[in-house]
Amino acid sequence: MNIKEQIKKAGLTENEALVYQALLEMGPKNAGIISRRTGLHRRVIYDVTDRLIKKGLIGYIIENNKRLFKASSPKRFLEIIEEEKTNINEIMPNMLELFNQQKEKQRDDTMFFKGKEGLKSIFEDQLAEKKEILILGANNLAYEILDIYFHWFDKKRQESKIKTRIIFNEKPKRKINLAEIKYLPEKQSSPLAVNIYGDKVAIILWSKERPFAILIKQEEIAQGYRKYFEMLWKIAKK
Repeated sequence: MNIKEQIKKAGLTENEALVYQALLEMGPKNAGIISRRTGLHRRVIYDVTDRLIKKGLIGYIIENNKRLFKASSPKRFLEIIEEEKTNINEIMPNMLELFNQQKEKQRDDTMFFKGKEGLKSIFEDQLAEKKEILILGANNLAYEILDIYFHWFDKKRQESKIKTRIIFNEKPKRKINLAEIKYLPEKQSSPLAVNIYGDKVAIILWSKERPFAILIKQEEIAQGYRKYFEMLWKIAKK
């Protein structure tokens, strides 16, 4: 991934990233040169540089009666992140209060998650629940898709002493601590898995291209899946 794309991830727009990268590469330059380098209209350049100055990412000097814009140290991005983190921490109690109020009103809920980041939200919810996790239909594809993340997840799960019982479709390729593992009598490989914890059921489709999950928060449904798991646990073999 190039510098511009990385800069955009730090919260800049496409045009802001273009201008900042150009100034990093060229050094102090006037609006006309920046315009030719980036392909942006001069009026757009002035709008963008004004925003970047307010963010502290660029400044300017006067040379021969001309304003030359120059990039600030990239370390300014770290300062911005810390400032945003401080601001979020200040309003976090109020946001959590609103979230919990709505959570109480919506005792039964169904949510859909897409992509790796969406799936991570489900596993972090399991850590927050701090209750035994039952996994039906576990397979090694999950560890291929979220390999590094699962190392972190298992470490946090062990620290919280959250036990796990897993019915695998195949022999796991890695050791899973604080977990009981069994196998179904007949090998049934499937990318679909069901995670049961607390009053929630997560139905996960492990796909390298488009992982997807449905999270159901409903006590009766969770109990139904839990009974089904216990039935299979009795016939599964170690």
